[in-house]
Amino acid sequence: MDRLRFYLNDRLIEEPGLSPTTTLLRYLRDRAHLMGTKEGCAEGDCGACSVAVLEQDAKGAPVLRAINSCLLLLPMVQGKRVYTVEALKEGGKPHVVQDVLAQGLGSQCGYCTPGVAMALLEACHRKDLDEPWKLDAQMCGNLCRCTGYRPIREAAARVAGLGPPDRFARALTETRPGPMALAYAAGAQRFFTPASFEELWDVLEAHPGARFVMGGTDLSLEVTKRFTEPPLLVSLEALPVLRTLEPRDGGHRLGAGVWLTDVEDYARGALPSLERMLRYFGARQIKNRATVGGNLCTASPIGDLAPVLLSLGAEAVLLSRGGERRVALDDFFVDYRRTALRPGELLAAVDVPAQPAGARSLAYKVSKRRELDISAVSAGFRVVVDAGGQVLEARLAYGGMGARPARARGTEQALVGQPWTEERVEAALPRLDEDFTPLTDHRGSAWYRAQVAKNLLRGFFQETLESPSPRLEARHSATVQVR
Repeated sequence: MDRLRFYLNDRLIEEPGLSPTTTLLRYLRDRAHLMGTKEGCAEGDCGACSVAVLEQDAKGAPVLRAINSCLLLLPMVQGKRVYTVEALKEGGKPHVVQDVLAQGLGSQCGYCTPGVAMALLEACHRKDLDEPWKLDAQMCGNLCRCTGYRPIREAAARVAGLGPPDRFARALTETRPGPMALAYAAGAQRFFTPASFEELWDVLEAHPGARFVMGGTDLSLEVTKRFTEPPLLVSLEALPVLRTLEPRDGGHRLGAGVWLTDVEDYARGALPSLERMLRYFGARQIKNRATVGGNLCTASPIGDLAPVLLSLGAEAVLLSRGGERRVALDDFFVDYRRTALRPGELLAAVDVPAQPAGARSLAYKVSKRRELDISAVSAGFRVVVDAGGQVLEARLAYGGMGARPARARGTEQALVGQPWTEERVEAALPRLDEDFTPLTDHRGSAWYRAQVAKNLLRGFFQETLESPSPRLEARHSATVQVR
């Protein structure tokens, strides 16, 4: 195929010859001349470039989601519907989100306002924003230095769940969005979206150096910040098996291609420690595109999902033309930015087993900001305690403490067979210095990380005394006044 096809503000677009590493943001401003979408950071931190895309959730249902257009490569919207701030006005009348922002003085310099409006548009068509902290979570990906946020939060409270009969509501009922197969070439660059595993294996055999992409929230930074142009990208978005999200054998299967927004919704009540971590993982716009597989396969030592899943005893499900291979997540991360994946193999899913009786699990993220920040130290803990208060099993996993996410094996051994008491926890803490040799960087010194790691374990002990189940730490928010 020599052209890309998608719908922009309900108008069919066909574009030949564009580089597959062109971001949607650059296309909107440079080619479509839709200047309402702004560029602030070009790395998904500010939200000024937010647009709305009609997507499928993990159940296949159509959803309207705010996306950072600076992180979305143009071939990723093949066959989809994209809406910019220019699409809000209909029939010459402003949309309700525009009215509410204007009436509530939610805009001053105006640079961030288009992105704020598109995040509010998603809120308008969500039915689950029933608590103040959820409104904050919806809007936390949009930075605004002028308003002090109160008018924006009040606007979110006023429009959340309204679901007006606008063009977007019609698109949600009339459109069945879904990723389309694609074989696109422009110059020396290619972009494939195979529709089956057979097609995928053929591409990988012909092009062993191909790079996988799903949400693009990490890879796109190489394009926007390092100015790299990978010659061949293979999107896995059209493979339904990778979007599986369901209970299985008493546990849970998390498909590698599931958006983290959907994982967060699924984890609520099912995997509370995972939900707790995802609450502070990143902005809504990031979680709307980031995936389980993308977060794990980067093998970042400070990835947020790895410690939680390690603590829960998860197992990686790997696929290749030769069949399925299962690897304990403990063995999946082999070194800095290296995994156990073999050539021609991909991560298909992560299986989280049923949690044993008496299990107590929690997750922690320590960063300079509560959200929209990279961890200095992250942790996932689980202990299994019998009726007599003895520790039967301990799984203590950390990120940011070495070259890869890993468990504190020596500390675990010091706790197993001992009573779950403050004295025994304190006695085990020195073993953390033997388990890890953290580094010093701009996010924290080695000494700081070592102290944080110990304090997190202390905090975990205290929290398990208060309740066997995790507390979700809702944000402290000022009262939202809705006029």
